[in-house]
Amino acid sequence: MKSNIEWNDVIKKEAKGIDDEDLGEVQEVQGNYVLVQKGIINKEKFYIPKDQAESYDGDVLRFR
Repeated sequence: MKSNIEWNDVIKKEAKGIDDEDLGEVQEVQGNYVLVQKGIINKEKFYIPKDQAESYDGDVLRFR
């Protein structure tokens, strides 16, 4: 499923999880992980395995 995602395109795009949960913005893609960051002042960072990515529509990277 992840093979249709162009990983270079997802940087600075929105990341969403199950039930449209806002995961923040994609900061970088490293190896098998995607780093997303949420928040302005108290930034939360998450490393999400690439194999959890479900789809990318050009604006939003969705994770299951």
